[in-house]
Amino acid sequence: SCSYQRFVNCYRCFYKLQPQLTRSIYDQFISQLQASIKEEIQEVKNEGNLEGLFSSLDKIVEEAKDREEPAWRPSGIPEQDVRSAMVPYFLKHRSHLRRLLKEKEEENRKVAESVLMGRDRIAELQQLIQARQQAWQ
Repeated sequence: SCSYQRFVNCYRCFYKLQPQLTRSIYDQFISQLQASIKEEIQEVKNEGNLEGLFSSLDKIVEEAKDREEPAWRPSGIPEQDVRSAMVPYFLKHRSHLRRLLKEKEEENRKVAESVLMGRDRIAELQQLIQARQQAWQ
């Protein structure tokens, strides 16, 4: 194999003396290296709880299969990411506040009408009182 040839090139003097031993050393080195790499990967998985994270990621992917709109992805530009997340919230909040404002304006209009009607009624009663007072005198 190509990697064995590189190994031989590095240890050419040793290979010339004992080629079988060089092959044995290479095979042992490769097997130990593979075992060490597998062990490291398992350690990283255990430390980071990657199995749980991968299974939760699989769940998220399964849940998202039926969605039609694409999932949100960061663009790498913080201002744009914040804007894309916050603008819909603020627009919704603004429409809610506008609805509340219209309700309060309507309520204030009704109160103002009732105040004007009350003033008109007071004016009528004052005129009635004056008319009765004049008629009585």
